[in-house]
Amino acid sequence: MPRLPTLTLLLCGLPLLATAEEKAPEGFIEGSSLKLINRNFYFNRDFRSRGDGLFNGRQQSYREEWAQGFQGFYSSGYTAGTVGVGLDAHALLGVKLDSGGGTAGTNLLPLDSRNHAEDDYSAAGAALKLRAFDTELKLGDLFPVTPVFQRGDGRLLPQSFRGVSLENRSIDGLTLQGGHLHAARNKASSNHDGEMSTEYGGTAYESASYFGGDYSAPDGTLLSLYQARYEDVWNQTYLSLAHSFTLDDDSALALGANLYRTRDQGSARAGEIDTDSWSAYARLSIGAHSFMLAHQRIDGDQPFDYLGDGDSIYLANSVLYSDFNSPNERSWQVRYDLDLAAFGVPGLSLMTRYLRGTGIDNSRVDPNGAYAYYARLGDGGRHWERDVEVKYVVQNGPAKDLSIAVQQTIHRANAAQADGDVDQVRIITQYPLDIF
Repeated sequence: MPRLPTLTLLLCGLPLLATAEEKAPEGFIEGSSLKLINRNFYFNRDFRSRGDGLFNGRQQSYREEWAQGFQGFYSSGYTAGTVGVGLDAHALLGVKLDSGGGTAGTNLLPLDSRNHAEDDYSAAGAALKLRAFDTELKLGDLFPVTPVFQRGDGRLLPQSFRGVSLENRSIDGLTLQGGHLHAARNKASSNHDGEMSTEYGGTAYESASYFGGDYSAPDGTLLSLYQARYEDVWNQTYLSLAHSFTLDDDSALALGANLYRTRDQGSARAGEIDTDSWSAYARLSIGAHSFMLAHQRIDGDQPFDYLGDGDSIYLANSVLYSDFNSPNERSWQVRYDLDLAAFGVPGLSLMTRYLRGTGIDNSRVDPNGAYAYYARLGDGGRHWERDVEVKYVVQNGPAKDLSIAVQQTIHRANAAQADGDVDQVRIITQYPLDIF
């Protein structure tokens, strides 16, 4: 069995806090569910002819693809007894609708040896699950969701991992999670290749472990604390605190902040890492309108890095294109949301935001390490991004929950910022169906 961190093993004792009568067995078949997600994804990304290869060896300036994805998720109930046994299974299929030989590479579809998109790809897997009182253990193919290790789901099909996980809900409002993962299947892939890597450094590691929890207090305060270890790469701690204040019947104020503390670990395959990354936000909601202001800082001579192909970055200024996570970067965001239900169109919403990052200093990045491409950029980096999204969700009828989102992004940067100039458009249609 894979090695688990000591803190994770403590979860095994938490069922003692609960009693057997608290949760009646639901039955293996009676508790089963099957969900299908149909996702249609069009992605157009224009790097504005910047083919200098500074960011992860990028050479191709224009990418455009259209694909259809089908996701099926089955979850059984549990057998009767003190320890219930169950099964989770999934099947995924991605189909190319359009992708020319010179425009592939959006990560919607896998590429062949000629860098052309494959016509289709698929994956399937399962996880055995055991439940005792309020603790659930899963072993097999997993879709973890935590701030320090989270599967990516920003393309056609979601990323998955192989390993073991534990979750406990013995205390009201508190969810504890732990896991140990040893293999990855990335979003545009059919296979678990046995190797995981970091997003910006591309540093490979053999396993990762995480442990932590989320607490929702009765007064609406939310607190999260997690710890992760990517073997021979880094130790990472995450802390967040948020609270919402009701101002009157039609308005509310939400405040929140989070922090990542990342330090190199073991043989330090990505080189020396000594980075503190934090963000804070304030969101004012008045009727159909919402206004947000956020600030983010990267304190360190390396970029803030996270799980390769994944979504384990909860910083406020990680948005549609840029993460605003360069060495020593300071960034601001202003955002506006409008819910058009108040104007007679329920399900229709609008979002727009503007972000600006400055103070980027790449001059102290190790020129021989995992982030060497930053070292070539020097000091004085700055950039901005503007995002607009229009989204409609069908509210009732046979197509209930069908959603259509149109996202447009413009990003501009000077020569000392790694992301470059980009225009992109995404059109995402998603239709979830609960079969049973």
